[in-house]
Amino acid sequence: MQNVKKREARVSMQTAFCLCLQDHIKIENGNNKTPQPWKARMKASSASSLLILWSMFFLCVPVQQAGALQARVFPSKIQPGDAFMVMVSGLKSATGPTALLNKEPLSFSICGDGCYVAIAAVDLNSRPRTHRIVLRAGKQKRVLRLRVLKGGFKTIHLTLPEEKVSPGEEDIERIEREADLLKSIWEVASERLWEGDFVLPLENPFSTPFGTKRIINKEAVSIHQGLDMQGEEGEGVKASNRGRVVITEELFFGGNTVVVDHGQGIFTVYMHLSGFNVSPGDLVEKNDLIGYVGSTGRLSGPHLHFGVKVAGINANPVALTRLKL
Repeated sequence: MQNVKKREARVSMQTAFCLCLQDHIKIENGNNKTPQPWKARMKASSASSLLILWSMFFLCVPVQQAGALQARVFPSKIQPGDAFMVMVSGLKSATGPTALLNKEPLSFSICGDGCYVAIAAVDLNSRPRTHRIVLRAGKQKRVLRLRVLKGGFKTIHLTLPEEKVSPGEEDIERIEREADLLKSIWEVASERLWEGDFVLPLENPFSTPFGTKRIINKEAVSIHQGLDMQGEEGEGVKASNRGRVVITEELFFGGNTVVVDHGQGIFTVYMHLSGFNVSPGDLVEKNDLIGYVGSTGRLSGPHLHFGVKVAGINANPVALTRLKL
């Protein structure tokens, strides 16, 4: 309460100084009808009084600290499974910022002088709530808020041959080996390779959006954790961003699959290809041709399954491409 009164008193003093300065300027300009003797006195003391009033005038003007640390989340409201970014600017510390979301660290990279950016995502199963992102930079601390809204994903029904729904014992062993291989890849957080915005690998309509609940043969339930895009057999598939090819393999579910590591724990996945145009270890640029649309793996027709992994989380590819990086 005392602090409030002090602020009110300070504001009143500043206002009085400003009004006094305005009256003084009017007198000096001859806009006031003051008698001549008073004008003489004012002129005699004008040098000292004007200097005092002018210095006090700066109390009336709010001054914003130059180079202040700025931090924001974009977008601040997202759907379950969406990617988002944290942007920090005005940082004068020799070391970059750190931040935690649900006790997990975010990976920052430089985006300019005193500027840092991190790309992250929330899980598809996230419940509606507001998350706190605790950010630290040197001795400074900021608490950012990210609101996860209720998801609105659709449900579809599919009919597939039983052998594509219920794999045999040998197939299960293979599936487990491939799952372990992919898990080991997602755990790697290499140096940043991506540059600018991520793009979609095809300029075609979507057939099955991210998050779609699929009921197969009226029994099995599967949540689609990627984006299916329409495509003609043999149509060229392009890299979503700059990165290094990690694998080009034929997988049980995904068929011919390419995985590209973009750094900072961000990967893009291209499945059901008819063929490859790259090899493991290749460095690809955004929009480079990496393969061709096909119908390999477990699917009902030719299309591209495009997936995104961010720090091990299956993220909505469309949300990633909407970030202005």
